[in-house]
Amino acid sequence: MLIARLIAEPDHLSARLEAAKAEMEKAGVRIADAAMLEFCGRTMQIDSPDDDAAALRAALDAHFAPTDGLVTTDEPVVPRVFISDMDSTMIGQECIDELGDFAGLKERIAAITERAMQGELDFEQALRERVGLLEGLGTEAITQCLSTRIQPMPGARVLVETLKKLGCRTVLVTGGFHHFADPVAEQLGFEHVVGNRLDVAGGKLTGGLNGPIVDSAVKKATLLAEIEAAGEGVTTLATGDGANDIPMLEAATYGIAYHAKPKARAAANGWIDRGDLTSVLRLLGIPEKEWVR
Repeated sequence: MLIARLIAEPDHLSARLEAAKAEMEKAGVRIADAAMLEFCGRTMQIDSPDDDAAALRAALDAHFAPTDGLVTTDEPVVPRVFISDMDSTMIGQECIDELGDFAGLKERIAAITERAMQGELDFEQALRERVGLLEGLGTEAITQCLSTRIQPMPGARVLVETLKKLGCRTVLVTGGFHHFADPVAEQLGFEHVVGNRLDVAGGKLTGGLNGPIVDSAVKKATLLAEIEAAGEGVTTLATGDGANDIPMLEAATYGIAYHAKPKARAAANGWIDRGDLTSVLRLLGIPEKEWVR
């Protein structure tokens, strides 16, 4: 049995369900039951007796988009571990692109970032190339960038603090930099941070990095280490938007792609295409009265 939870305008869901059922069955996706649920607003839960999640996802996209959704094999529960990407997931910006603007190179750097997040470039190579372009930039640009450019995604702090209150361990893991991730984590309430370190000498960026690179493999390894520490069978949640988040999204119990690139969205079993990060709480069935504002 597959369980799909969808968030959309209530009339959009209910009006399309009956018409969609017949079309979905033609595509080999059977609907056993459907009900409107009260999870901080109206959410539809669709039960399918088949086990083809890809076919169910395709059918939902064809008949109900745009939605926020999650497809699982069991009723969703509050996770014990939450691990999230930072750039374009917990914050609305790509830090290296914004930092590049202070060097007069935003367009050039952003083009590389976009291709890397689409999965068209090797992540480490693309990261080192972009960091190299920042050689000679004063560290005061980081401070200014943080204070004037970097903003949390809507619902980010509510999501993190609510999960934390409910006993969930919260980890921010980023292919970006500790110079940004540490203050962002403090602002949003994350308990632990994993990221890259910009090399600095004489108050300027050297164009290099200190230490090993945090890439897709490290993101997944961080999740697996948290699972091992929490105990076998622990339920996990991961959020991200880019190709370097895919292994982490696939390894989590609930991998939710947030306004994501196509490859990341396809790899996840959850997606947010229309709402903010509080949609994660709705999809997990956490009542709004339990949210931390």
